[in-house]
Amino acid sequence: MRKSDKIYLILHNIRSVYNVGAIFRTADAARVSKIFLTGYTPDPAQKTALGAEKFVTWERYLDISRLIRDLKKIKIQIIALEQSKKAVDYRKFRPRFSIALILGNEVRGISKPLLKKCDKIIYISQYGKKESLNVSVAAGIALFELIRTFRD
Repeated sequence: MRKSDKIYLILHNIRSVYNVGAIFRTADAARVSKIFLTGYTPDPAQKTALGAEKFVTWERYLDISRLIRDLKKIKIQIIALEQSKKAVDYRKFRPRFSIALILGNEVRGISKPLLKKCDKIIYISQYGKKESLNVSVAAGIALFELIRTFRD
């Protein structure tokens, strides 16, 4: 990953503090630049993040639409991780520059109006009977693939 390339995470309407904690730990391992908590996503808890909340910069942002506008102004590509007809396989996605990856609600995912504000939608193929992975597991898979593509 080039020093100029940054990865941000946007956790939107995540319900579980345990998922938030797991994502913070993974974000620390992946050297995510910053995490934005939006909607009703809970703040990371010491118990679940195991101290990672002290090492990963994070901020609560009340209005996700404003956050997306602000990030786009500074040339951050907005990427949603979601199953959608317009989504591309996460292994084929090549970021153009620094990115913000949006992770959505464990059950409902990311809303269609929010997906329309994104520059790209990526998905992780599912081969079993379940339609999706746990959000913290999906975050880890996507983050480490994004790091790899930044290096290529």
